[in-house]
Amino acid sequence: MATIKDVAKLAGVAVSTASYALNNSNKVSDHTRIKVLNAAKELNYQKNGIAADLKMAKTNTIALILGDLSGPYYSELIQGVQNGCSANNYGLIACSAIGGSQSTAVKFLREKRVDGAIILAQNISDDVILEAARDGFPLVVLDREMKHTNIQSVLVDNVHGGYLATEYLINQGHKEIIFVSGPNNSLDNQLRFEGYLKALKEYQINFQPVWKVPGNFTRESGYKATKTILAQNNLPDSIFYANDEMAIGGLQAFNENGIKVPGDVSIIGYDDIEISEYVNPPLTTIKQPKYETGSLAIQLIFQLLRGEKINHLYKLNTELVVRSSV
Repeated sequence: MATIKDVAKLAGVAVSTASYALNNSNKVSDHTRIKVLNAAKELNYQKNGIAADLKMAKTNTIALILGDLSGPYYSELIQGVQNGCSANNYGLIACSAIGGSQSTAVKFLREKRVDGAIILAQNISDDVILEAARDGFPLVVLDREMKHTNIQSVLVDNVHGGYLATEYLINQGHKEIIFVSGPNNSLDNQLRFEGYLKALKEYQINFQPVWKVPGNFTRESGYKATKTILAQNNLPDSIFYANDEMAIGGLQAFNENGIKVPGDVSIIGYDDIEISEYVNPPLTTIKQPKYETGSLAIQLIFQLLRGEKINHLYKLNTELVVRSSV
């Protein structure tokens, strides 16, 4: 494998000059830069990210690592992080963790190619995060609590959110409440289900195992889960979808089958994504503080970079948003 010394030798320049050229420094002329870049291309030279970062010490960049960049949930979260970065003259790299341990996102963690990272990605294991955690490299996780000196957690009180959703359905007279679940490996989903069970128990409603129907937080899975419910020819009083996207998929299934919401069945979602207000009927849901989560997470990153002491765990509240689907 070619080294920077090989590039410098082929280009006929000093190693320091080659380094400046490869890092796009204004300390070298355009002519020299082109000569070095051509040499690097000829030798198929790959810059060593670890070595470069050790030399630079700071990148003035923060990574936001998400399990998937395509969902509508993320836009407000990203805006909160972006505004915090801009206010501190830092750049932001938002990247997907699709591919797990082989993803580019994990490379940013392992090679410390950024000054800190915010992580909301169930497909990145605890082991990978623990491996990346070290002094001077702040990590904030948004989807789990981890017991480590160099890892902070910002979580939403999903137990309370699940409780609020279920309690509202009960107070509207519903006694048979289906829970359309997200992925089993999602802590958020587990906690929402825990809140759902807590409300049923407090209101003396016996949970039936058949009331839990699997989904995976996508609109398609909500559609399919609802079709499964309808296939049983026993329409329930109400359905609590563990996120809004699945609830919107459910609305489509009900519409196709001539079932009226809320006339025939009440439904409630979770997240309060932007589109939930504009579907027909507008979706009653649990609002998550998405922007506030991102804003707090990036604030904690900068506090840690300044050497300030902060709490290990922060928990944000949810709230019920009443519209027309219940």
